[in-house]
Amino acid sequence: MNNWSDRPICAFDLETTGRDPSTARIVSACVAVVDGSSVETRTWLLDPGVDIPAGAIAIHGITTEYAAEHGQDYAEGYEEIREALHNSWARDHSVVAFNASYDLTVMHCEGLRIGKPALVPGLVVDPYVIDRAMDKFRKGKRTLSAVCEFYGITLESAHEAEADAMAAAALARELALRFPEINDLDLMVDQAQWHAERQRDFAEFLSSQGKDVSDVNGQWPIHFVA
Repeated sequence: MNNWSDRPICAFDLETTGRDPSTARIVSACVAVVDGSSVETRTWLLDPGVDIPAGAIAIHGITTEYAAEHGQDYAEGYEEIREALHNSWARDHSVVAFNASYDLTVMHCEGLRIGKPALVPGLVVDPYVIDRAMDKFRKGKRTLSAVCEFYGITLESAHEAEADAMAAAALARELALRFPEINDLDLMVDQAQWHAERQRDFAEFLSSQGKDVSDVNGQWPIHFVA
Protein backbone atom coordinates (compact mmCIF):
# COMPACT_ATOMS: atom_id res chain seq x y z
CA MET A 1 0.00 0.00 0.00
CA ASN A 2 1.15 3.54 -0.67
CA ASN A 3 2.15 5.76 2.22
CA TRP A 4 -0.54 8.03 3.65
CA SER A 5 1.25 11.02 2.11
CA ASP A 6 0.89 9.54 -1.38
CA ARG A 7 -2.88 9.20 -1.05
CA PRO A 8 -5.62 11.84 -0.87
CA ILE A 9 -5.89 13.48 2.54
CA CYS A 10 -8.82 15.03 4.34
CA ALA A 11 -8.01 18.42 5.84
CA PHE A 12 -10.14 19.22 8.87
CA ASP A 13 -10.64 22.19 11.18
CA LEU A 14 -13.23 23.51 13.62
CA GLU A 15 -13.85 26.94 15.08
CA THR A 16 -15.77 26.74 18.33
CA THR A 17 -17.22 28.49 21.36
CA GLY A 18 -14.33 27.84 23.74
CA ARG A 19 -10.98 26.33 24.67
CA ASP A 20 -12.23 23.26 26.56
CA PRO A 21 -12.93 20.55 23.97
CA SER A 22 -15.18 18.65 26.36
CA THR A 23 -17.69 21.52 26.49
CA ALA A 24 -17.04 23.63 23.37
CA ARG A 25 -19.67 23.74 20.66
CA ILE A 26 -18.97 23.96 16.95
CA VAL A 27 -19.41 27.31 15.22
CA SER A 28 -17.78 26.65 11.85
CA ALA A 29 -16.03 23.75 10.18
CA CYS A 30 -14.17 22.71 7.07
CA VAL A 31 -13.58 19.27 5.59
CA ALA A 32 -11.50 19.37 2.41
CA VAL A 33 -10.35 16.34 0.41
CA VAL A 34 -7.00 17.15 -1.18
CA ASP A 35 -5.95 14.90 -4.07
CA GLY A 36 -2.89 16.34 -5.78
CA SER A 37 -3.96 19.68 -7.22
CA SER A 38 -7.65 18.81 -6.84
CA VAL A 39 -9.42 20.09 -3.73
CA GLU A 40 -13.03 19.30 -2.82
CA THR A 41 -14.04 21.58 0.04
CA ARG A 42 -17.09 21.67 2.26
CA THR A 43 -17.63 24.32 4.91
CA TRP A 44 -20.29 24.77 7.57
CA LEU A 45 -21.57 27.57 9.75
CA LEU A 46 -23.64 26.24 12.65
CA ASP A 47 -25.88 27.87 15.21
CA PRO A 48 -24.39 26.53 18.46
CA GLY A 49 -27.55 27.36 20.38
CA VAL A 50 -25.59 29.16 23.11
CA ASP A 51 -23.90 32.53 23.39
CA ILE A 52 -20.47 32.64 21.77
CA PRO A 53 -18.11 34.16 24.36
CA ALA A 54 -16.26 37.37 23.53
CA GLY A 55 -12.93 35.56 23.69
CA ALA A 56 -14.00 33.11 20.99
CA ILE A 57 -15.46 35.90 18.84
CA ALA A 58 -12.12 37.71 19.07
CA ILE A 59 -10.43 34.63 17.59
CA HIS A 60 -12.73 33.62 14.74
CA GLY A 61 -14.93 36.70 14.33
CA ILE A 62 -18.30 34.92 14.35
CA THR A 63 -20.83 36.49 16.70
CA THR A 64 -23.76 34.84 18.46
CA GLU A 65 -26.19 36.91 16.42
CA TYR A 66 -24.55 36.10 13.09
CA ALA A 67 -24.45 32.36 13.84
CA ALA A 68 -28.08 32.37 14.98
CA GLU A 69 -29.23 34.19 11.83
CA HIS A 70 -27.11 32.41 9.24
CA GLY A 71 -26.07 29.14 10.87
CA GLN A 72 -27.37 25.69 10.05
CA ASP A 73 -29.35 23.58 12.51
CA TYR A 74 -26.73 22.29 14.94
CA ALA A 75 -27.53 18.57 15.02
CA GLU A 76 -27.99 18.46 11.24
CA GLY A 77 -24.70 20.23 10.62
CA TYR A 78 -22.85 18.09 13.14
CA GLU A 79 -24.11 14.94 11.42
CA GLU A 80 -22.90 16.20 8.03
CA ILE A 81 -19.43 17.02 9.37
CA ARG A 82 -19.14 13.64 11.05
CA GLU A 83 -20.31 11.84 7.92
CA ALA A 84 -17.72 13.69 5.82
CA LEU A 85 -14.96 12.56 8.18
CA HIS A 86 -16.15 8.96 8.22
CA ASN A 87 -16.44 8.93 4.43
CA SER A 88 -12.79 9.97 4.15
CA TRP A 89 -11.67 7.31 6.60
CA ALA A 90 -13.75 4.73 4.73
CA ARG A 91 -11.87 5.65 1.54
CA ASP A 92 -8.54 5.12 3.33
CA HIS A 93 -7.75 8.83 3.49
CA SER A 94 -5.91 10.26 6.45
CA VAL A 95 -7.64 13.07 8.32
CA VAL A 96 -5.16 15.90 8.84
CA ALA A 97 -5.81 18.37 11.65
CA PHE A 98 -3.43 20.66 13.52
CA ASN A 99 -3.71 19.84 17.23
CA ALA A 100 -6.16 17.11 16.25
CA SER A 101 -6.91 16.10 19.83
CA TYR A 102 -8.83 19.34 20.26
CA ASP A 103 -11.00 19.08 17.14
CA LEU A 104 -11.67 15.36 17.43
CA THR A 105 -12.46 15.62 21.14
CA VAL A 106 -15.02 18.30 20.31
CA MET A 107 -16.53 15.99 17.68
CA HIS A 108 -16.56 13.07 20.12
CA CYS A 109 -18.05 14.97 23.06
CA GLU A 110 -20.62 16.84 21.01
CA GLY A 111 -21.69 13.60 19.40
CA LEU A 112 -22.28 12.04 22.81
CA ARG A 113 -24.17 15.15 23.94
CA ILE A 114 -26.65 14.93 21.07
CA GLY A 115 -27.07 11.17 21.30
CA LYS A 116 -24.52 9.77 18.85
CA PRO A 117 -22.16 6.87 19.58
CA ALA A 118 -18.52 7.45 20.44
CA LEU A 119 -16.40 8.76 17.58
CA VAL A 120 -14.09 6.04 16.28
CA PRO A 121 -11.35 7.66 14.16
CA GLY A 122 -9.36 6.14 11.35
CA LEU A 123 -5.88 7.37 10.46
CA VAL A 124 -5.20 10.85 11.86
CA VAL A 125 -2.16 12.95 10.94
CA ASP A 126 -1.40 15.80 13.33
CA PRO A 127 1.27 18.25 12.13
CA TYR A 128 1.38 19.81 15.61
CA VAL A 129 2.41 16.52 17.22
CA ILE A 130 4.74 15.48 14.40
CA ASP A 131 6.57 18.82 14.29
CA ARG A 132 7.19 18.74 18.04
CA ALA A 133 8.52 15.18 17.82
CA MET A 134 10.73 15.69 14.77
CA ASP A 135 12.16 19.06 15.84
CA LYS A 136 11.73 18.97 19.60
CA PHE A 137 14.53 21.37 20.49
CA ARG A 138 13.42 24.26 18.28
CA LYS A 139 12.62 27.37 20.28
CA GLY A 140 9.59 29.57 19.77
CA LYS A 141 5.84 29.22 19.48
CA ARG A 142 4.18 26.17 17.96
CA THR A 143 0.90 27.77 16.96
CA LEU A 144 -0.41 27.00 13.49
CA SER A 145 0.70 30.44 12.29
CA ALA A 146 4.20 30.06 13.76
CA VAL A 147 4.70 26.53 12.42
CA CYS A 148 3.45 27.54 8.98
CA GLU A 149 5.89 30.44 8.93
CA PHE A 150 8.78 28.16 9.93
CA TYR A 151 8.06 25.71 7.09
CA GLY A 152 7.24 28.37 4.52
CA ILE A 153 3.51 27.58 4.34
CA THR A 154 1.14 30.44 3.51
CA LEU A 155 -1.65 31.03 6.03
CA GLU A 156 -3.57 34.14 5.03
CA SER A 157 -6.61 33.95 7.34
CA ALA A 158 -5.69 32.29 10.62
CA HIS A 159 -8.63 30.99 12.68
CA GLU A 160 -10.85 30.71 9.63
CA ALA A 161 -11.79 27.03 9.33
CA GLU A 162 -11.02 26.54 5.62
CA ALA A 163 -7.72 28.46 5.76
CA ASP A 164 -6.57 26.55 8.84
CA ALA A 165 -7.56 23.18 7.37
CA MET A 166 -5.70 23.82 4.12
CA ALA A 167 -2.63 25.06 5.97
CA ALA A 168 -2.64 21.87 8.06
CA ALA A 169 -2.79 19.80 4.86
CA ALA A 170 0.15 21.68 3.38
CA LEU A 171 2.10 21.22 6.61
CA ALA A 172 1.45 17.48 6.59
CA ARG A 173 2.80 17.15 3.06
CA GLU A 174 5.84 19.28 3.91
CA LEU A 175 6.61 17.29 7.06
CA ALA A 176 6.45 14.05 5.08
CA LEU A 177 9.05 15.48 2.70
CA ARG A 178 11.29 16.92 5.43
CA PHE A 179 11.11 13.83 7.61
CA PRO A 180 10.48 10.87 5.27
CA GLU A 181 11.02 8.43 8.14
CA ILE A 182 7.52 9.20 9.39
CA ASN A 183 6.14 7.38 6.36
CA ASP A 184 7.50 4.11 7.75
CA LEU A 185 5.98 4.50 11.22
CA ASP A 186 2.74 3.28 12.72
CA LEU A 187 1.65 6.88 12.95
CA MET A 188 -1.37 6.38 15.18
CA VAL A 189 0.76 4.59 17.77
CA ASP A 190 3.75 6.90 17.48
CA GLN A 191 1.78 10.14 17.56
CA ALA A 192 -0.09 8.94 20.64
CA GLN A 193 3.20 8.12 22.35
CA TRP A 194 4.80 11.45 21.37
CA HIS A 195 1.82 13.39 22.65
CA ALA A 196 1.67 11.43 25.91
CA GLU A 197 5.38 11.93 26.53
CA ARG A 198 5.21 15.65 25.93
CA GLN A 199 2.18 16.03 28.17
CA ARG A 200 3.97 14.12 30.94
CA ASP A 201 6.94 16.44 30.62
CA PHE A 202 4.64 19.46 30.64
CA ALA A 203 2.84 18.21 33.75
CA GLU A 204 6.17 17.69 35.50
CA PHE A 205 7.23 21.23 34.60
CA LEU A 206 3.98 22.71 35.89
CA SER A 207 4.27 20.70 39.09
CA SER A 208 7.80 22.00 39.61
CA GLN A 209 6.37 25.51 39.42
CA GLY A 210 3.62 24.69 41.89
CA LYS A 211 0.95 25.00 39.21
CA ASP A 212 -2.22 23.01 38.64
CA VAL A 213 -1.89 20.04 36.26
CA SER A 214 -5.49 18.83 36.36
CA ASP A 215 -6.23 19.92 32.78
CA VAL A 216 -3.13 18.30 31.26
CA ASN A 217 -4.33 15.35 29.19
CA GLY A 218 -2.00 12.90 27.49
CA GLN A 219 -4.66 11.13 25.42
CA TRP A 220 -4.54 11.41 21.64
CA PRO A 221 -6.33 11.76 19.22
CA ILE A 222 -9.36 12.02 21.55
CA HIS A 223 -9.47 13.09 25.18
CA PHE A 224 -11.96 10.68 26.70
CA VAL A 225 -13.74 12.48 29.53
CA ALA A 226 -15.06 10.39 32.41
